[in-house]
Amino acid sequence: MGALTPWRPFREMERWARNLEGRFPRVFEDWPFRAEEAEFLPPIESFVQNGNIVVRADVPGLEAKDIEVSVLGNVLTIKGERRDQKEVKAEDYIRREISYGSFERRLTLPDGADADKVKAQFKNGTVEITMPMAKGASPKKVLVESAEKK
Repeated sequence: MGALTPWRPFREMERWARNLEGRFPRVFEDWPFRAEEAEFLPPIESFVQNGNIVVRADVPGLEAKDIEVSVLGNVLTIKGERRDQKEVKAEDYIRREISYGSFERRLTLPDGADADKVKAQFKNGTVEITMPMAKGASPKKVLVESAEKK
């Protein structure tokens, strides 16, 4: 005999709607979409290479003069602004997905980062920030144990 379950008259319709969600694009989900309201947040990657911490941010459409890099304590801050060129009137757009505006990204630096020797370069729409790590500082691998019962 099966367990008692609450009666849900629309269960089959809910299942059908979930199946359809993945099959069709969400065309009108954010309609009307306004790029000027979207936040510009450049993607960032960070890694250790040759004894240096390297942080890269993709900032297409910006120039070196539009970007500010600073370090306070163990926090690296990348700030900037992508300005709209106002070449086209808002009502003349057919589609507009590029976002504009100011941004600020903050990353906590690992222990051993030498913030006094930070360098930043801008090339091809990417700002690359490097700083040396302290000698002997390296990532520590941690064994992940299973909590499942055997």
